[in-house]
Amino acid sequence: MKAREIKNNVYKLGVVDWDRRLFDTLIPLPDGTSYNSYLVKGSEKTVLIDTVDPAFEHVLMAQLEDIANIDFVVANHAEQDHSGTIPTVLEKYPLSKVLCTPKCKGMLIDHLHIEEDRIVTVSDGESLSLGDKSLEFIHAPWVHWPETMVTYLKEDKMLFSCDFFGSHLATSELFAPDECHIYEPAKRYYAEIMMPFRNIIKRNMEKVMAKEIDFICPSHGPIFDKPEFILRAYLDWISDKPKNIAVIPYVSMHGSTSLMVEHLVAKLVEKGIRVQQFELSSTDIGKLAMSLVDAATLVVGAPTVHVGPHPLAFYAIYLANILRPKLKFVSLVGSYGWNSKFVEQSAGLIPFLKVEMLDPVLCKGMPREADFEALDKLAETIYNKHHEMGLI
Repeated sequence: MKAREIKNNVYKLGVVDWDRRLFDTLIPLPDGTSYNSYLVKGSEKTVLIDTVDPAFEHVLMAQLEDIANIDFVVANHAEQDHSGTIPTVLEKYPLSKVLCTPKCKGMLIDHLHIEEDRIVTVSDGESLSLGDKSLEFIHAPWVHWPETMVTYLKEDKMLFSCDFFGSHLATSELFAPDECHIYEPAKRYYAEIMMPFRNIIKRNMEKVMAKEIDFICPSHGPIFDKPEFILRAYLDWISDKPKNIAVIPYVSMHGSTSLMVEHLVAKLVEKGIRVQQFELSSTDIGKLAMSLVDAATLVVGAPTVHVGPHPLAFYAIYLANILRPKLKFVSLVGSYGWNSKFVEQSAGLIPFLKVEMLDPVLCKGMPREADFEALDKLAETIYNKHHEMGLI
């Protein structure tokens, strides 16, 4: 795909990766992704903002074939899908320099072996004149690495936001399609990548929203030419107040846990609580991550395997811990054959979650009437907790 002009002398370059289905050997990509690079031509200097994944460097270099000179390459983020082609760009433009945060400098040297004298660090709020255009560099640490920054093009009111406001979405459209189409990929991206840094993102949101922004140009996904939509979405996602949602990921070996989950879900729905249920042996883990963005309560259902939680449940609990959603309540339901440390081991997996543990419900073998009554009590407790928070 050729470079496309966004505004006068500002171009989107890069690659649409239609076929990629896994990111970092971890994150599902049902809609593919893109690696976006941007070229800004000022009357005196030309700047390339970010590059592409090294597997596609030939595409970016073909897009730059007719560009005689690049004065600076802005590295908003050192991760290879953003900066991996910088060495090739520097080879083509031997007089160009890399601009990045001080922390990013060391990472670029370590990860990409860029020579130290080719790198110039910029301070938070520092500006660079390109002649008739000027760039401002805004440090945005932990969005989502410690060295990250975003770049603001003042005259055109453009924010080159790196991973901030991104989406894993392969599309031929330059600008974000309708809100219904872009919402899920953007929320999935936030859930999987940004949510662990939710409290830090709040401070970075204040910094970027102090600017006049007509375009948000992320490193993955389409450009937002109506940025109010994604800004509103992020303000909702990073807020401290959850919604009236209980997320229930579960796995069952011989049917006992399934019966318990089925009963609990029915009781919660009767009480007006929205439930999102995930059978872990077939779940898209990105869908589970998205559900945790808004949820007030997490209930994990699992049988006991060799005294501890089933490995799939172990993974789901671990995932919730590292994603650090705004959850307020956690509980466990499940079954065991002769003994269980499911509760004790699971509780030890969530040190990052600031939650109240609700009484678990474990049964030996198949659930009996007393176990179903305990599930009714758990449903009532969840309802009361949501009601006390004003969610119902």
